[in-house]
Amino acid sequence: MATPKETLNIGIVGTGFIAEFHLKSMIGVRNVKVAGVYSRNGENRQRIADLAQELALGPCTPFETLDAMLECDKIDAIWILSPNHTRLDIMRQIHLAVTEKRSKVFAVACEKPLARTIAEAREMLRLVEDAGLNHGYLENQVFCTPVLRGKEIIWRRAASTTGRPYLARAAEEHSGPHNAWFWQGDKQGGGVLSDMMCHSVEVARHLLTDPSKPRNSLKVKSVNGTVANLKWTRPNYAKQLSDRYAGKVDYINRPSEDFARGTITLEDEDGNELMIEATTSWAYVGAGLRIQLELLGPEYSMEFNSLATGLKIFMSREVSGEEGEDLVEKQMAEQGLMPVLEDEAGVYGYTDENRHMVEAFRKGERPSETFEDGLAVVQMLIGLYRSAEIGQTVSFPADDLETYVPVVARIPS
Repeated sequence: MATPKETLNIGIVGTGFIAEFHLKSMIGVRNVKVAGVYSRNGENRQRIADLAQELALGPCTPFETLDAMLECDKIDAIWILSPNHTRLDIMRQIHLAVTEKRSKVFAVACEKPLARTIAEAREMLRLVEDAGLNHGYLENQVFCTPVLRGKEIIWRRAASTTGRPYLARAAEEHSGPHNAWFWQGDKQGGGVLSDMMCHSVEVARHLLTDPSKPRNSLKVKSVNGTVANLKWTRPNYAKQLSDRYAGKVDYINRPSEDFARGTITLEDEDGNELMIEATTSWAYVGAGLRIQLELLGPEYSMEFNSLATGLKIFMSREVSGEEGEDLVEKQMAEQGLMPVLEDEAGVYGYTDENRHMVEAFRKGERPSETFEDGLAVVQMLIGLYRSAEIGQTVSFPADDLETYVPVVARIPS
């Protein structure tokens, strides 16, 4: 674009929990309006449109079809926030509308992970580039306020005098996802490794990357992964899932992993070996979602734990109330000593993530996280799934992974 747009008008595809979280985070973002929302469900469309209005992000039109939203002259960019198994078809529809000049959309942002397989991710990238669209990969943990501040300090003060960091550890765990499709391997693309390790490997890769270098300055050499079912395949817990989702989730006959571990060996531009250690779990019982990050170098370290908050609340057993997540995401108790995240959207990175994407798209600049990064993440995840299946380390490059589908995502013949 020759000149920046004063306001970026976005259309949201998807109406689930993630869409609500993105909307709430945009309160702190300037120069953006949520002008439209599309979902197949009319009630959900209206709910998100009403929320956008309530948050002063509207007026927001609930569109009955995706084409109707794409062809609306008011929409500049699309945020794809729908379930994993729908994203490629949505991108195909966007590509068609733009290349046929039925749409004036000029940018697309896609929620993590970009796709379920390497082939799907590569096609997402091909479609967005063929349509000439600017593109951003929505990985919120890269934009977490502790990550932004911690990386800046480490690289400016410590790495500059004693050498680059060489080990990043990342862990994310909670009690399990909100919606049925997350638990369905074929729709989600896997289990907890696909759902949550996509965060861990990318935030770790980000922390290890020299701020003056592109993310692809680090090359993946090998990956080693382990997956397990620790909790949700036990009969009583599998029944809980079946009851909760009206029989849509069958974790006895079609389980996907609820624990995953991965180690990734990388090489920097000078040939130095670097390591990522990542663990993720849907089997964690605690105060709520826990994110733990560490960065280690020759003479320094950095640590962050999302539940080690400054604000804590205590409620005795005499205090009663409905279940909720008003203190921290995936909150598991309504009594006792509980951490409180005063600005959950900010700490988790959603506010700065959306601010960055809005400003990049508005000014016609390339975001720091693109579909290319989304593809790189899927390549690491698929390598880890393959390693877990064969019980061996997988070396990169690995061309045989292009069409690989994780065991838990395969549809029985």
